[in-house]
Amino acid sequence: MSEPRIIKKYPNRRLYDTEISKYVTLSDVRDLVFRQTPFQVRDARSDEDLTRSILLQIIMEQEEGGTPIFSEQVLEKIIRFYGGSLQGAVTSYLERSLSLFVDQQAGFQRQMQAMMSSDPISAMREITERNLFAWQEMQSNLMRAATGPLERTLQTDHAGARTHSSDSDPISDSGDPPSDRDPNKTP
Repeated sequence: MSEPRIIKKYPNRRLYDTEISKYVTLSDVRDLVFRQTPFQVRDARSDEDLTRSILLQIIMEQEEGGTPIFSEQVLEKIIRFYGGSLQGAVTSYLERSLSLFVDQQAGFQRQMQAMMSSDPISAMREITERNLFAWQEMQSNLMRAATGPLERTLQTDHAGARTHSSDSDPISDSGDPPSDRDPNKTP
């Protein structure tokens, strides 16, 4: 894999492509994304990586100039995940979802070409089954990622509560499991 193309961002907000030795626009950078050309945008003074910032600017321009991908409701929901306990899980989920979508789109195009020469109903059934399985698997992984930390916290809290209660609760000395005791009864 070759080194990524370096684009320098100057204080005057201009972008300079070091590979072709000329100033470029956000549209030119967007074209690099479409061509899947690896690149990095770096601050000309501090050498800070500004790639995410530039990509977000490109998305904002695209959202303003046409039919947006992100509705206001979707943007509000994304914002609510920032700083929350599920932020990492959401990031992973979105990355996997988009990768899966791109893979499915490519597979669908291949299937459509194959379908032209075979039974179309069988091909569509196969595509639907694969898509359903992939989405179920991804949602299952998201639920495991989202509930894993919560379950560990609950197990730790529950184990701590049992240890603490066995120190001071005379009923626990009887050998009865905690679930068989009535918490409303007094010893």
